[in-house]
Amino acid sequence: MPFDAENEGSDEDLLVAYGQGSAHAARVLTLRLTPRVLGYAARLLRDAAEAEDVAQEAMLRLWRIAPEWRAGEAKVTTWLYRVVTNLCTDRLRRRRGAGLDEVPEPVDEAPGAEARLIAADRAEALDTALAALPERQRQAVILRHLEGLSNPEIAGIMEIGTEAVESLTARGKRALSAALAGRRSELGFEDV
Repeated sequence: MPFDAENEGSDEDLLVAYGQGSAHAARVLTLRLTPRVLGYAARLLRDAAEAEDVAQEAMLRLWRIAPEWRAGEAKVTTWLYRVVTNLCTDRLRRRRGAGLDEVPEPVDEAPGAEARLIAADRAEALDTALAALPERQRQAVILRHLEGLSNPEIAGIMEIGTEAVESLTARGKRALSAALAGRRSELGFEDV
């Protein structure tokens, strides 16, 4: 039977099992959560190397807290996304003080096929438009529409009310729509 990280139990059960010494639970939870937090960090930071550092640090913090985890107080993913958000915010604040020459250039990974080029152009346009959003709007939009979290989960991560999440995502979506509206044809959406 093939290994399936998604069907090995709840995040909370796995974290408790790890806290009690289960290496298997740690492996399953790592395979399940690391790609999600890495993707979230990469979108916030726009730097793959920094995102890897943040994801690693967040997972280490999760392992440290495992023995003291209190079941039912918070979802593991909510806690983990909150940690990633805080780590990214700290890095972005430090980066704002850096000179332009110190900020790394974005990595260009141009695929060969036309469809992949179009997809890359679309992703780049979205990333650029996301980067132009205010930080809190960008976080809310990424968590809601790219990470697929619910508004109450996002409220817990961002430490704001659900209504504020709704407002941030609505304003962020409007700003993204306005930023990308003039590029429909360029991005291959003329037939859509």
